[in-house]
Amino acid sequence: MAKKKKAAVRTADEAGHDETPVAELGEAVAAAELARLAEEIARHDARYYLDDAPEISDADYDRLRARNSEIEKQFPALVRSDSPSERVGVTPGSAFGKVAHSVPMLSLGNAFDEADVADFLSSIRRFLGLEAEAPVAVVSEPKIDGLSISLRYQDGELVQAATRGDGREGEDVTANVRTIAAIPNSLTLGDGDPTTIDVRGEIFMERSAFRALNERLGADGGKTFANPRNAAAGSLRQKDPTVTAARPLSFFAYTWGEIERLPAETQFTMIARFGTWGLPTNPLTRVHESVESLIAAYWEIERTRPELDYDIDGVVYKVDRLDWQERLGFRSRAPRWAIAHKFPAEQATTRLLDIDIQVGRTGALTPVAKLEPVTVGGVVVSNATLHNEDEIARKDIRIGDTVTVQRAGDVIPQIVEVLLDKRPTKAEPFVYPLVCPACGSDAVRTRDPKTGREDVVRRCTGGLVCPAQAVERLKHFVSRDAFDIEGLGAKQIATFYADGRVTRPADIFTLEKRNARSSSPLEAEDGWGATSIANLFAAIDARRTIELPRFVYALGIRHVGTSTATLLARHYGSWGALAEALDAAADRDAAAWAHLVDIDGIGEAAADAIVEFYAESHNRRAVEDLLSEVTVDAYEAPATVTSSVTGKTVVFTGTLEQLSRSEAKAQAERLGAKVSGSVSKKTDIVVAGPGAGSKLKKAEELGLQVLSEEDWLALIG
Repeated sequence: MAKKKKAAVRTADEAGHDETPVAELGEAVAAAELARLAEEIARHDARYYLDDAPEISDADYDRLRARNSEIEKQFPALVRSDSPSERVGVTPGSAFGKVAHSVPMLSLGNAFDEADVADFLSSIRRFLGLEAEAPVAVVSEPKIDGLSISLRYQDGELVQAATRGDGREGEDVTANVRTIAAIPNSLTLGDGDPTTIDVRGEIFMERSAFRALNERLGADGGKTFANPRNAAAGSLRQKDPTVTAARPLSFFAYTWGEIERLPAETQFTMIARFGTWGLPTNPLTRVHESVESLIAAYWEIERTRPELDYDIDGVVYKVDRLDWQERLGFRSRAPRWAIAHKFPAEQATTRLLDIDIQVGRTGALTPVAKLEPVTVGGVVVSNATLHNEDEIARKDIRIGDTVTVQRAGDVIPQIVEVLLDKRPTKAEPFVYPLVCPACGSDAVRTRDPKTGREDVVRRCTGGLVCPAQAVERLKHFVSRDAFDIEGLGAKQIATFYADGRVTRPADIFTLEKRNARSSSPLEAEDGWGATSIANLFAAIDARRTIELPRFVYALGIRHVGTSTATLLARHYGSWGALAEALDAAADRDAAAWAHLVDIDGIGEAAADAIVEFYAESHNRRAVEDLLSEVTVDAYEAPATVTSSVTGKTVVFTGTLEQLSRSEAKAQAERLGAKVSGSVSKKTDIVVAGPGAGSKLKKAEELGLQVLSEEDWLALIG
């Protein structure tokens, strides 16, 4: 049996990365890759936003998102409900109270080269129906590498401060923010200024302040920070506001959320108004009338980047006219009127000492490079992602090689290339294991029966007998978006599994009873006192009732992220109804199977995984044992803003004359409608313009409501 190695970096299942051109992918392979990408990106989001401990470089992360977007564009019918393109950040942590953002705090799309910037401006003109060369004024500003914050002012007084969180709900850090000298507790407002406004900006730590802080912490024997962003995030998210007060934090305001009324007509003049109110803004903010001017500003900021006293990782471009911003609106996770032009990743060379193979909860064998520590952009790194065996073979990466690594931020890098002229003469090609390093079971790459293509990921076939998979499944079960049991994290789960105390989910809820009659109770173990044990059991008891979406997600079914779990919960309503449907769907010819696959956002790959999971006797028994210990609440849909089309499915067909197709779809989605590309019995409204063809015919055959563009505009007011 191969020697088992401890997972040093990766603690969840890795997706792997297929370099196959998207145009050559089959539908089944594309669906599987989208599922893997959704899972991996969600995990990296949690490491970045909640733990302040990212695992991969910004460039590598952006590559994952770009790959996801490229596949979705090629296969729009496969877009998942838990797609990264539908999500911003992660669910806020539990250390602070939660705050619902009245206007979501979204992320930004990325541009990586000058062509992307030109495409951004072209898309603006197309959406607004402008001529190809029509002037579009754009504001540029440095993209600060810090922590996004929302500051709510009422009658000029700071009443609430919240982190981004998942974009819709963040952490209440008001007490801490009040201690930051750079953020005014009162604004200097004049006549006509709004009495209610959510100011958005970035909290960061200047480089000079960061160095001084680390020197002070080191002299006092305390833990130092890896970089300014981690220092800023760690300082803001302190339970004791006096600690935040002692940290040298800075702030730039750059946009707004909810606002009573806009006292300006452009982005640039609005930022200038921020300055008159007493809010610090970035002095490098500029207005440009052409793409050439934008690019020149980008390279000038990149050139002077080392001279700045704060970290930046790109330049942000925003359409200047606010009425155009309003028309352009938002995609699911980003505004259409703004984009971030990222800087090239920083690089360094070092030596590859070893390749560590780690096993995730779905059996994926993931290679991680162990590097001779090297400083890249001021941060010492010693690990790098290798993605999968195809990536190792494609780049011919060997232990002992000197490699170029790159990073764009404070994170573990990726290997860009091998310096072949420095390769040791005895370096051998890396032989990827064909057995699981944790249990010795065969590790295989499955082949899609429809396309004949191999999966990019090699997986352990040990299933429930593989200890690595079992412990990772348990870690997933107690993770933040699942049962989220306070005090029972990955480290404790690994220890309990090794001790034989917890080997399946139900064991967590019988732990107290078994501990009371154990000959080796937890109290006898190092590090476990009476108070900590009491707190642990209380936290476990507090989770004996759980919401249905969390329960479904906690089961760790492949392809089922938080969004898919919520989709299943919303569709079936209760665990009993879902379980009954999964039983019936085991027959692929049954109506239950068709019903499951037809749920918008599920698809065959996810449906297969869900049905097969529940059909497996070991899984079913584990679920039944768990249900004897916990209660799963039926799903309650959250309240939504209502309009005349809220909850209705709308299809646009033919030529629209008053709105572009993109603007019409965005408008419908803002009003709570779901826009579909095909007509079916589930369609509520078909908006048909001149030239409507088969979709209009089908709508008439089904007796659906058909509206002209004018009728549609009248309906939505």
